Amino acid sequence: MNAILPIAAAPDASDLQQVAAELGAARARIETTFVSVGDWLTQSAQLLNRLSQTFEALPRDLASAELTEATTRLAGVGRRAGEISQSFTTEQAAIERLVEVVTGADHPISDLRRAVKMMGIVAINARVVAAGVVGDDHDFDVFTTDIAQLANSATRTIEQFSGHYRQLTGEVHRAATQRAQFESAHRHTLSRLAERLEQNLADVVRRRQLSADGSAETGRVTREIAGRVGSAVMAMQVGDATRQRLEHIEAALGRLAALAEGQPDRSLDLSADDTPRAIADGLMLETLQLEATAYEFDAEVAAAEQALAALASDARTVMNKSREVYGDGARGQSPLSAFNAEIRDAIAVLRDCEAERAKLAQVAGAVDRIVKVLLGHVEAVREIEANMRLVSLNAAVRCAQLGPRGRALNVIAMQLRELTGETVIAAEAAMGNLEEAATLAQSFSASSSGEAAEQVAWLEREAAQSSELLGAVEQRLNDALLLLDRDGPVVLGHLAEAAGRLAAHEEMSEAIADAALRSAELAGDTSNGAGPESAPLLALFRKGYTMDAERRVHDGFAGAPVASAATSAEDDTDTLLF
Repeated sequence: MNAILPIAAAPDASDLQQVAAELGAARARIETTFVSVGDWLTQSAQLLNRLSQTFEALPRDLASAELTEATTRLAGVGRRAGEISQSFTTEQAAIERLVEVVTGADHPISDLRRAVKMMGIVAINARVVAAGVVGDDHDFDVFTTDIAQLANSATRTIEQFSGHYRQLTGEVHRAATQRAQFESAHRHTLSRLAERLEQNLADVVRRRQLSADGSAETGRVTREIAGRVGSAVMAMQVGDATRQRLEHIEAALGRLAALAEGQPDRSLDLSADDTPRAIADGLMLETLQLEATAYEFDAEVAAAEQALAALASDARTVMNKSREVYGDGARGQSPLSAFNAEIRDAIAVLRDCEAERAKLAQVAGAVDRIVKVLLGHVEAVREIEANMRLVSLNAAVRCAQLGPRGRALNVIAMQLRELTGETVIAAEAAMGNLEEAATLAQSFSASSSGEAAEQVAWLEREAAQSSELLGAVEQRLNDALLLLDRDGPVVLGHLAEAAGRLAAHEEMSEAIADAALRSAELAGDTSNGAGPESAPLLALFRKGYTMDAERRVHDGFAGAPVASAATSAEDDTDTLLF
């Protein structure tokens, strides 16, 4: 540290110029720093304003007519989906019963085939026995011929019957297999759909309530953000104020350096003897100005840092609140996006259900047609049985007339009557199963083409319309979340950058403080205060001030000036402006 100079010796001009140069460097750095901080703050404010406006509008979207209609429709879809799920369970039981009924006809049909086959054998035996009957009566030829024709007709009928029955069993088993596969894949699809719809609708209601409740809070924080931005902007004025004060100090040091070099100052009437004292007092005044500038700079920058920190905190509050209500916004996907995706999946499932119902309708139609054919065959068997019974009765009467010669043929006639009786029993048993199968098929057809099928189609339409209604709200919400994901981190980054730039204020403040120390050293001992010979110089300095803070420091050192009316008015104007 340099020794304190006596007042009688003026400081070297180069030293004064060096202090002024150091201040110029500090001033330039302050100006650059605060311009950049102001730019970051301006960008942050613009982004925050856009985010605030966006999320202030979202409560209206969640309370929109589109979303209300969509949720109302989906509530109905959920209820009906649960009911239809139960109907599918009922249908599955009916299909299982159809398989059981059709399969149950196999036994009587087998008995029918066996009886008809035996009738054919008996018919052959009848022809052989009739050929051995002695006499010229041709009644037995007619008898055996009728038996053979009826047996052949029965065989053809049963063969056709068996073929159609195999077709029936194939259709029924195929339908059962398809439905079992569908049931395995979608056993609980509709019931789960109903549950998910209920859960998602509850989530929408919850978020709508959160949005409504948080709207006032969001508005409050948004207004606070505006106030924080204003406070931060005001705090940023310390940069410009400090720049101006340093410029004034630099100018004063320049004038003092010129005096130290012996350059005449026409605006001042200073003698050579008074100049050292004036320079020393001027230096002490600038020392005090530097100390006050450094102190106020530190205080104002601390306030600016607090304003930026509060602004960043409020920004996080708005962002976190928005994510809490509207989702995390990952990849721009809101909860409504997931909800709508589930609805689209539900539509696909409903279409599968509708297609399954259509398949069932086709099977039902096929079963109904085949059963009608089979029932026609049963009627043919009944007719053949009646004719066979009549022929056998006629043969029995004729055999009784022949006595012992007709005994063998009479046995055959009795066998035919027994066999025809068996065919009737078997046919009646098969008829019962087939009629029940026809009834089940008709119920399937009614279910597939009637109210139940229409319900599935209605569900699909309602879900599709709901998805379309959700789409508009979903898009706006997704756009908002994308904006939040994009601009939110940018805002916080800008504020962090601004705060980081301000963190360097300590170095700038230290440079000002160092300049104050150097100025004090150059001033020497001025403990007695400003001398009267310094008054013209100090008064000249005062005229260059633009801020009241400078005048207060000045007047504290040099004493309050005797101001004219014009000067007072000027000072008041400066105070108002700065």
